[in-house]
Amino acid sequence: MHRYGFNALPLSSKPTFALAMLMRMQAVAMAMAVLAIWVALFGAGIASGVSLGDGDAGGTIGFSTLGRLSFAFDVYTVVFSQMGVLRGGGGGVGDFQETRVTLGESVNYNAQLVESTWGSAVVERLRRNGHKLEGSGSDVPELLLYVSEVEGSPQLYLDVPLTGSEEDRLPTRSSRRIELLADRLNAPSKAFLNDRPSMIGDVFIFVSTEEDVGKPVQGWNAVYSLNFITSVVKRLTPPGITDYSPAVSPSGEWVAVGSNEGRGWQREIEALNLDLYIFKAEDGSQRRMIVRNGGWPTWMDDNTVYFHRIADDGWWSIFKVNVSDTSADQVAERVTPSGVHAFTPAASRSGKWIAVATRRASFRHIEIFELESKKFFPLTALINPNTHHYNPFVSPSSNKIGYHRCRGLDQDAQTVDPQIEYQKSPLPGVSLARIKGSFPSISPDGSLVSFVDSGNDSSTLAVMKLDGSENRVIHRSNVFGERWDPKGKTIYASQGRVFASVKTVVRIVAIQDSDTADLGADETSHNYKYLTKEGTGNNAFPCPSPDGKYVVFRSGRTGRKNLYIMDAAGGEEKYLRRLTEGRWRDTMPAWSPDNEWIAFSSNRAHPTGERSFSLYLIRPNGTDLHMLLDTGVGGLAMHAVFSPDSKRIAFTSNWAGVSAEPISFPHAYQPYGTIFVINIDGTGLTRLTHNAYEDGTPTWGRLPLPKPAISSDGRRSSCDFDDVSFLSPPGLQTKKPRGQCPYSLGTYVNAAAHVTSGYL
Repeated sequence: MHRYGFNALPLSSKPTFALAMLMRMQAVAMAMAVLAIWVALFGAGIASGVSLGDGDAGGTIGFSTLGRLSFAFDVYTVVFSQMGVLRGGGGGVGDFQETRVTLGESVNYNAQLVESTWGSAVVERLRRNGHKLEGSGSDVPELLLYVSEVEGSPQLYLDVPLTGSEEDRLPTRSSRRIELLADRLNAPSKAFLNDRPSMIGDVFIFVSTEEDVGKPVQGWNAVYSLNFITSVVKRLTPPGITDYSPAVSPSGEWVAVGSNEGRGWQREIEALNLDLYIFKAEDGSQRRMIVRNGGWPTWMDDNTVYFHRIADDGWWSIFKVNVSDTSADQVAERVTPSGVHAFTPAASRSGKWIAVATRRASFRHIEIFELESKKFFPLTALINPNTHHYNPFVSPSSNKIGYHRCRGLDQDAQTVDPQIEYQKSPLPGVSLARIKGSFPSISPDGSLVSFVDSGNDSSTLAVMKLDGSENRVIHRSNVFGERWDPKGKTIYASQGRVFASVKTVVRIVAIQDSDTADLGADETSHNYKYLTKEGTGNNAFPCPSPDGKYVVFRSGRTGRKNLYIMDAAGGEEKYLRRLTEGRWRDTMPAWSPDNEWIAFSSNRAHPTGERSFSLYLIRPNGTDLHMLLDTGVGGLAMHAVFSPDSKRIAFTSNWAGVSAEPISFPHAYQPYGTIFVINIDGTGLTRLTHNAYEDGTPTWGRLPLPKPAISSDGRRSSCDFDDVSFLSPPGLQTKKPRGQCPYSLGTYVNAAAHVTSGYL
């Protein structure tokens, strides 16, 4: 036992020599037995290069991401008769042929069709990879540049677009594409996001989160160039600046970006507060602002940039600006009318039309906007009316429009929404996995994971193996924030509404036999016990002590959120002690496996004003309270969980700001949420996840996962995710998104930057 734990032995107590020898022999025998079992079950993980590293800090960090495992994005293109559509000579489904041009693995998005030349370095590399690229002269090879997460993080790929031929179905087809930054990604630490690619000859322009911006609660996005021949990568964004959504001019001379330069991220969650800048593609020089308030630029020609912003009347609209105008406060010209949300534009080189995404009703679609007549022409609504389509792009010859959408609706699709998905980890010896549902919790032996499945406006607590198989329901009720007891038999959970007031009844429940329970369709639960009394208000986020005797939890019983410790078997009726107190909110406690510390989140450093939660440590006996990580005003560090050796803490945070314009992705209640780890002495802050999603509620299990052995189990993809919730007509209340979160959200849906105090 540890001197800060309950029932600790006196420091002077020492076992006899004989007893000590017996204990040592038993420990060795037990260690050998555990090692034999571990090797038998997870030897494949070692063979595939998984290492525990120093000490016992390995294992698996799992986390949840709202909706992401249902996206199943692929890139599609449509060839259309431009004159027929824009002059009214078309418009039926038969006028368009949609072709999937990516390989149907993981998610693929934010593509560009680019032209190269015969004999260029990229074309010759694709030939060596097995592509049959043949031609000469004016027959310019058309290539596909896109983002894919097939290797566990958003990376850039160059390929020949699929055409639906037999060759596209060859098992070797995936090996023919080029991972552009593969040489720089061999080390596991290179797991950052790379996005929004463009190509100029043999040079690629893209945005990346490779480097820490050096400021808390700020995006890491910066624009880089990659020379394909020399492999030299050059940063084009100045240090300390965050740039979004780069676009390269037709000549390849200029790059346009949206940037919050001089302000930083101010916790906006719908339209980021960005201005448009341009700079030289060669070296980032001659950087200057061209217009205030704009994002997602696209070039019609080297003088004209189209972009989106929210107009004064509340509608997302497309505007244009003349980049040759160097006046200090140039006024942009509005292009699309009010009455329809239009955004993420892509300009054609013809100068006659632009492609845009729109939201007229329930679904996001791609439309063509003819500039002279100022009319919209539908495109994807005629092909797939009942699914969302994202981020259009236009081929250099202006005869194709592309976009990405969920492939689950394709008749020939075999896509399954996985239960668990491998992620590239920057920590040697530590696996990283995205887990379906919310509030995942890995069992003490590392073999099982529980999660809250919140589909169809109902909630169940389910358990599955860590490879995603044998999914079973163990409790039907609104629960959240669950943790396993040290023996792996009981799960402690919060039962009630997540987003609720301090006095709303939320109770701690112990769900027994969680390792074996499997409810029938008409069963609600069995073998469970309430540990908190009725009438004690909002009690949540239980976490048991490593000896299984006590549970720490957050309670609002006094009108303030503070931490309490109660008996794990008899509940507060048998034993209850207040651990923290004050006018602030202390929440989301985690008990270290070595019984030395309890980590928790608190706004005690900034108890009033903007929502701010830093990370703290306290001994289980209430001593040695101190701040571990100060996130500053507006910063969040939540859902702490200890590593198996108690030396590190994983948590979710907005420390890295927002990694993409929120309107370019599906619904998230907040467009930030990144998993970090930190040492318990406050050193070694490390970012684990790099993407544009909302990653949260981490859990840390003892055993690592081999990369290939991640879930192929799951339901056939139904594309059941929502578009962003803020695209209702101006003045109308935002509709609650369907099927994503069953809890009553109250003001949270309408002001997603502010999590209600009932949740925290």
